[in-house]
Amino acid sequence: MSFDPRAVRKDFPVLSRLVRGKPLVYLDNAATSQKPSSVIELEKTFYERHNANIHRGVHLLSEESTAMMDEARAKVARFLNAASAHEIVYTRNATEALNLVAYAWGRKFIKAGDEIVLTEMEHHSNLVPWQLLSQEKGAILKFIPVTPGGSLELESARRQVGPKTRLVAFTAMSNALGTINPVPELLALAKEHGAATLVDASQWTPHLKTDVQAWDADFVAFSAHKMLGPTGIGVLWAKRKILEAMNPFLGGGDMIQEVFLDRSTYNEVPYKFEAGTPNIAGAIAFGAAIDYLSKIGMDDVRRHEIELTRRALEVAAEEGQVTVYGPREPELRGGVISFNVADIHPHDVGQVFDSDGIAIRAGHHCCQPLMRKLKVGGTARASFYLYNTLEDVDAFGRGLRKVKEFFKVPAEVKPRA
Repeated sequence: MSFDPRAVRKDFPVLSRLVRGKPLVYLDNAATSQKPSSVIELEKTFYERHNANIHRGVHLLSEESTAMMDEARAKVARFLNAASAHEIVYTRNATEALNLVAYAWGRKFIKAGDEIVLTEMEHHSNLVPWQLLSQEKGAILKFIPVTPGGSLELESARRQVGPKTRLVAFTAMSNALGTINPVPELLALAKEHGAATLVDASQWTPHLKTDVQAWDADFVAFSAHKMLGPTGIGVLWAKRKILEAMNPFLGGGDMIQEVFLDRSTYNEVPYKFEAGTPNIAGAIAFGAAIDYLSKIGMDDVRRHEIELTRRALEVAAEEGQVTVYGPREPELRGGVISFNVADIHPHDVGQVFDSDGIAIRAGHHCCQPLMRKLKVGGTARASFYLYNTLEDVDAFGRGLRKVKEFFKVPAEVKPRA
C-alpha cells in the first residue's frame, strides 16, 4: 500500500475520542463514513468567507460560491470518469437520486405490462420507488434470486430479463451481505434486450474505482456521506441525452428558463433537476472528500479493505459460533461483515460491542425482503473503511468473545444455517 492507515487516522478528529471510556473503534462505515479535517474545514471556511446563493447573484460572494460548486461538480465527474460535468445531478442522497429516476424517467417511459427487473438483495431505496411506480403504471416487478451463499443467480437473471424488460436496476455491492455483483455482466444482459439500466453504487463508489463510461449504464446513484463527504448531498449520474429526455422531478426556482402563468420552459441539465437552493456547502465539501480519496487512490483503498475483510472472516470463523452471511472469499465482497452470534438478538450484540467502544450496526439494514430470504429478523454488521486497521479487526474479535461471555453461550451451541 502507498498509504499508512495509522497515519490516515490522524486526519479524522472523531477517531481520537473515547466512547464509554474506551478508544472509539468505528465499524459502521456502511451506514456512514467519518469525515477528514479537510472536509470539515472546507465546509466551515465556506460559511465563514464565501456563503451566498449560487447562479442568481452578481456580487462577488455569489460568484465565488458558484465557481466553488462548479469546481466540485467537475471533481465528481472526473472521479467517475464521466464524459461531462453536465451529467452530474446533485440530490439530497442516493435515495432521492433513485426516486428521481423513478419519477422523472419511469413515469414518462414505463407503461402497463412493462417489466422492471430488480434483485432480492436491494436496499429499500431501490425497491420501494419501483413498487410505487408499478402500482401506478401497471408494470410488473421481477426479481433475480440470491443464492444461499449470498450471490445472484445469474442463470435465473438470464430467464428474468426478456423482451418485455424496460429497466434492470440493481445494487453494485450489497449493504447487507457485502456481495460485489457482476456489474458488467448484468448491464450486458439488459442491453441484449434493449432495457435501460440503473446501478445503485452507494456501497461501491466509496470503496472501488468507478468508471461510468466503462460501465455504460444509463443511471448510477450514490451518496457523499458514505465516502468521507457530508450528509445531505448525493449524486445521480446519467447520460446527458437521457437527462434531456426526462421530465423535471421538482418544480421551482433555478430549474426553469421562462415561467408564464400557464406554462414554463426548463433549464439545461443538470440544473433542470436541481430546483431551489441546493446544499451548496455540502457539494463543495464533497469536492474535498473526492480530493482525499483521489490522493490515496481507490486501488489502494480496495487492497487495504480486502486485507481487513480477510482477517475479519478468519476471526469470525475461529470463534466457531458466529454465522456470517454473504460470500466467503474477501475478493468477492466489500468490507461488510453481516453476522449473528448463536441466537442472540442483533441489537443485544450491538449493545455489548458499544459497551467496549466498538460501533457496529444492528437490524435489517433496510433489506427486509433479503432478511426473510435468509430466515433471520436481522443481523449485526461490522463494516470497514480506509482508516480502519488490523487492530480494529482484533477489536471485532474481542467484541464477539465479550458477547458470548456476557450471554453465557455454551460451547455446544451451533451457528444457525
